[in-house]
Amino acid sequence: MSNAELALLLLILGCAAMRGAGLLVAGRLRTDHPFVRWAAAVSLATLTAFVLAAVVAPGGILAEIPLAARGAGLTASVSILFWRGGLALPVLGGLAVTLALAALFNA
Repeated sequence: MSNAELALLLLILGCAAMRGAGLLVAGRLRTDHPFVRWAAAVSLATLTAFVLAAVVAPGGILAEIPLAARGAGLTASVSILFWRGGLALPVLGGLAVTLALAALFNA
């Protein structure tokens, strides 16, 4: 087993253990319990890290879009989300800004 496979296996086992622990205590804790707040903070931080990694250092064809266009698209999405709410409008607005700026930069 290579180091990468071992790391992946340990990650899977750790995630499964945390999920199992969460299921065991989920019904016993109030929503304002410190453990629940900690778990929510960790999950939000993880999601933030994944989004930031996807914007700053993407793989595949997205890597061909300039960083400024990706950043502007993310900024537009978050702005529309706070302004109007919902999901479709922020996603479509951010995508439109990203594609428009990518076309301008590559023209």
